[in-house]
Amino acid sequence: MGKTLKNTWALSLLPMFMLVNVSALADLVPQNAAADKITRSSFTLDQAIDYALVNNPDLQLTQERIQEAQAQLGMALSAFYPQVSAKVGYEQSNNPAQVFSMIVAQRDFNPASITNINNPGYRQNFRPEIIGKLSLFRGGQDYQNSKAAELGIDAAQFERSSVHNALIEAVTATYYAYLAAIEAQKIAQQSISSITSQLHQTTLQYQAGTALKSEVLSLEVKLAEREDASIRATNSIEIAKISLANLLGLSSSEAFTVTSSAVLSKPSLTSSFNDLLGLAMTQRPEVQAAAKQVAISLHKVKSEQGAYLPKAEAYLSYGQNSQTPGFSSDKENVTAGVSVEMDLFSGFNTKQRVNIAERKSVEAQITERKIKLGIEQEVKLAFLKLQEALARLHVTETAVRSADEALRLVQEERHAETVTITRYIEAEVARNTAQSATIAAHYDALSADAALKKAVGDWK
Repeated sequence: MGKTLKNTWALSLLPMFMLVNVSALADLVPQNAAADKITRSSFTLDQAIDYALVNNPDLQLTQERIQEAQAQLGMALSAFYPQVSAKVGYEQSNNPAQVFSMIVAQRDFNPASITNINNPGYRQNFRPEIIGKLSLFRGGQDYQNSKAAELGIDAAQFERSSVHNALIEAVTATYYAYLAAIEAQKIAQQSISSITSQLHQTTLQYQAGTALKSEVLSLEVKLAEREDASIRATNSIEIAKISLANLLGLSSSEAFTVTSSAVLSKPSLTSSFNDLLGLAMTQRPEVQAAAKQVAISLHKVKSEQGAYLPKAEAYLSYGQNSQTPGFSSDKENVTAGVSVEMDLFSGFNTKQRVNIAERKSVEAQITERKIKLGIEQEVKLAFLKLQEALARLHVTETAVRSADEALRLVQEERHAETVTITRYIEAEVARNTAQSATIAAHYDALSADAALKKAVGDWK
């Protein structure tokens, strides 16, 4: 029983560690009618999953990242729109060249202006204007950046699906770990009650001289073992509940209970490993997100390479020049044109930027391969663990039947006074241990089944 309980405690701790670095969950997903009815007082498995999908902060974070990616797309698309700005300038000067320019721009030039051109005195100029610019061509950089931003939204959505998939598995595993710990505690308490009663009777018999001291001591040892198991099961319950609260987005101080289904299903393994692996490579959002990142990196490379090409821009300026603030159609000035420029030498800056983008593209491809290998390993381990859990469940069910029959025979022998009380307690403890192992194996099988579903991406 000790080994089984250790496995149960490990299972109860696993989901919390799984999501500590996940890093983080869904849009504040619209709360449907079913979610609105969920309260924090009691949760079935389905209710716990629904509640977590609405309130888990990791899933909420992924929704924020989707919106961030959408804003990035908006920024990329802004390059295709005209850019309009307004400004007001003021200057004062006695520089002959600048003063002459002001006079001409203000439509105040006359023949007398030539006579004092070298000593014009001070003159001021107010220039309110509106400036419009439109990028005509930037080496394809704007297009490539917009395509990368579009793929960024897809990648963010796949990230959300990944967290969604992992969250459901984590809630499921923690839920079953909690129920397994409760059952372990119940069996430990039943054993404590039985051993305590037998210890009391044996102590009286020892005091009356009809029982041996060794029988009393043996029962005290058995009682201590069961009390130790009860303490550990109680602690496992609290650990599992804290982990579940974390997944649900609740503080550890908020009170809630967990209710189990009347009948627990028994999982089965009907598909081969190769079929499951193929399904995982098709369904897992991590694979799809990695592929999007590779495509994004290729667009980034092309964007940086576009810096080698010429850039063309159209511009339009409308304003006026005068010595006093205000607008006058007689003094308006309009300038329109097209400019083309090309970097002839940037100190190798463009070359290095392209090199960085290419390295990041290779990195994205390696990451994609690494993710696929990791998923293959995850599917294989989940497949083997479910096989093991189902085999253990079969073995423990057989052990329970044998332990029940052994206890029945020992009870008959006890009534006939042909076995000691120690042997009877041993048989009862063995029956309780077998029952506990069966319960733990059943929950382990359900958790292993959930892990396999997560591994193939069933809950994306």
